[in-house]
Amino acid sequence: MDLKIMATTFATVFLAELGDKTQLATLTFAAESKARWAVFIGSAVALVASSAIAVIAGEAVARVVPVLWFKRAAGLAFIAIGIWTLASARSA
Repeated sequence: MDLKIMATTFATVFLAELGDKTQLATLTFAAESKARWAVFIGSAVALVASSAIAVIAGEAVARVVPVLWFKRAAGLAFIAIGIWTLASARSA
């Protein structure tokens, strides 16, 4: 097991998930429910399942698309989302 890759993945996903819509939805479910362990387990299993799908899809895409192009496309997507976010904040 590559601990460096694991730590980098953990840090990146952890920081990306802070304050996102998934965390806010989980916070809302926990606030509305007395079954907090059920909310925790449900959200944890959902994150694990979506991560498994991402790993499987990433492996499949890497067989067809060179990783460099995949990284470039992801980078451009993040830049586009950032520009869109800044533009929509101006008009609000």
